[in-house]
Amino acid sequence: MAIHSLSTPGELPRPDLQPGTRLRQSRERLGLTYREVERASYELACQRGRPDFIVHLSRLADIENHDVTPSLYKLYTLAVIYHLDPKEVCQWYDVPFEGHFSDGVSLSAPNTHLAAGPASLRLPIRFDPGFDPNRTEFLNRMVERWGNLEGTLFNQPSRYLYGYVGLEDRRMHPLLRPGSLVLVDPKLRQVQNSGWTNEYERPIYFLELRQQFRCCWCRKEGGQLMLAPHPLSSCAPEVYRFPEEAEIVGQVVGVATRLGPS
Repeated sequence: MAIHSLSTPGELPRPDLQPGTRLRQSRERLGLTYREVERASYELACQRGRPDFIVHLSRLADIENHDVTPSLYKLYTLAVIYHLDPKEVCQWYDVPFEGHFSDGVSLSAPNTHLAAGPASLRLPIRFDPGFDPNRTEFLNRMVERWGNLEGTLFNQPSRYLYGYVGLEDRRMHPLLRPGSLVLVDPKLRQVQNSGWTNEYERPIYFLELRQQFRCCWCRKEGGQLMLAPHPLSSCAPEVYRFPEEAEIVGQVVGVATRLGPS
């Protein structure tokens, strides 16, 4: 595939234009013709082994001139050839992939499951000089500046996984409310049968069964894994053969939960 310099002179696409027009301006900025884009798309399709990546001349004309929305494959092809961020191009079509995590928090589900992590994390960059970490404070008033830590800064995926406690999963209620988001460390998979002094110190595990998940305490004895719900919940204990019927995904090391109906 032909590689074109990102320093090719020309104006960047204006944000107030239609997506097709912005794609056309991106192509013209690189000095590419329809024929060259089509040829490059054939090379990408051969490289990836999928004909879906091919952008024919007629389809490219429809995308640019008639605002036809490209398929997922063709959008990726154009982003690759034009050296654009595919997520940014999706935003041109009002598909905000960067907000998938925050949008998903408000959309509940009945079953406990693993969830995709956020693309970026909002972190405090500078605190108020009067901030005292020893005192309970209203954090919004103590942070002078917030910033986003982009997930793309890391060369490898985060070591953590994200889990969601289903609205019908009350095994750890009231310690862990249904609808909570939990942070799971997949490196902590060794079940601890003892070593804690209260229920808050007892490890909570995220487990995968056959086509379903659990988030609760557990105890391992021989080849059996006993899932222990909170004593105040109405759920009964469960016993599975380990590891044939149950697998430890990891230990819950963080939780975000609502304290009341939203």
